[in-house]
Amino acid sequence: MARVTETEVKLIMDTDLADATVTPFITAANLVVTDRLTGQHSDALLKEIERWMSAHLASVLDSPATTEKLGDASIRYEAAVNATDADGLRATRYGRQVLLLDSSGILASGVGKRRANLVAVDFSLS
Repeated sequence: MARVTETEVKLIMDTDLADATVTPFITAANLVVTDRLTGQHSDALLKEIERWMSAHLASVLDSPATTEKLGDASIRYEAAVNATDADGLRATRYGRQVLLLDSSGILASGVGKRRANLVAVDFSLS
């Protein structure tokens, strides 16, 4: 069961996404946080990590414009994806907050990364 609601996630996002659109991202964040971090942090901190991770995942659908211009005035926003690190939690401001909150370092060390399997086979004839 998710620790956060759609409303709680949308409070940190400044988004027009419908609740039903945010729900699958909350589900995914809940699965990752529960699988990787249960027993590592307090329930309150797990909830915050899940909220920021939900926003990170949902931001795929709600990337802010990087620049807006009206006449001579212009404003530049943080891009949702950092071109030098286009995958992983560092790609969004929400994901970077997840990394800050997870003092165990578990999420920084490999969520979404493939694990290598090494199998040793002994073909020697003894």
